[in-house]
Parts: sequence; C-alpha cells; structure tokens
Amino acid sequence: MFDAQHQAWLEEMRRKLFGYACALCTDTASAEDLYQDAMLRAMAAPNPPDDPRRYRLWMFRLLRNLWIDRLRRDRRLDELLNDPALAAPDEARITGGEQSAVNRLAVRQAFMQLSKAHRDVLALVDIGGFSYDEAAELLDLPRGTVMSRISRARSAMASILADVPVVALPLRRERGQ
Repeated sequence: MFDAQHQAWLEEMRRKLFGYACALCTDTASAEDLYQDAMLRAMAAPNPPDDPRRYRLWMFRLLRNLWIDRLRRDRRLDELLNDPALAAPDEARITGGEQSAVNRLAVRQAFMQLSKAHRDVLALVDIGGFSYDEAAELLDLPRGTVMSRISRARSAMASILADVPVVALPLRRERGQ
C-alpha cells in the first residue's frame, strides 16, 4: 500500500524519473503524461516494494513499460524515429543568447537518432542515474551488454554531435558576471 515512505521516495526520484520520461518521449507534453500515468499507477499499486532500491527500480521499470505499451498501442515507433522535426538547426540563425537552447536541442536530436536500445540504456544510466548493475537488472540484460551499449551510444552521440555547433558552457557562473 502507498504510504508516506513511498511518497518520500517518489519525491526524491521525481526529477530523474521525469528526465527519463523526457528521454523516452519526443515531446514534453507526452513525457508529462507518461510521468503522471506512472505516478498514478504507483500510488494505486497494492504491493509496492518496501526497499528504497527496489522501489526505485520498480518505478523506472513501470515508467518504461508504460512507454512501451504506448508505442505498441499507437504503433508509431517508425514515425518517431524518422520524424523530420529532428533535423539539425540552421546554424546561421543562432545567436549567443540562444546557444544553451541550441545545445540542448542538438543533444536531444542526437539522442533521438540513436537506436532504441542505445537510447534506453543511456537514459537509464546518464539521466536516471542508475548504476550499470541496476540498469542491467531493470532491462534484464547482462552487465557487460549494458556497458557495451553505453560505450557505443556515447560514441555514436559524439559522432553525431561532431558536425553540430555545440558549444561547451561553463558549469557555473563566475562571480561578477
């Protein structure tokens, strides 16, 4: 039964869970719907896990399974992967103030060009914050497979982004700026 402890765990993981939903979906509205559906499903579950690690894995698996169910229901996987809206931005129109947004868009577009398997594992590890072992357990894959997919996905992202004008931004502002 959903109780205060489960609610506290959900609150701790909400940003990473929503980030994972955003990584799976092609737009924020769909990610919000997916995230909310996962929250409702979790709160209505008769026997959620009582261990925080297991609960976290269960929540990400629940969200992922809801996403897969949506893909199957809509039969839109091919449309999502071949969406012309994922074309690279016109770099001539980019101004300095827009660089951060362009960076995010470029990374998102590169991410969406990866195979489903690579997007899935990269989203779990780099966005969801799962360890290789946890991602392997969640995806029912050997740890080595997760590690090789992460390596290949990161390499593919780097190759895709090599031709895009992504500018490194400072991690934090210096005082006085």
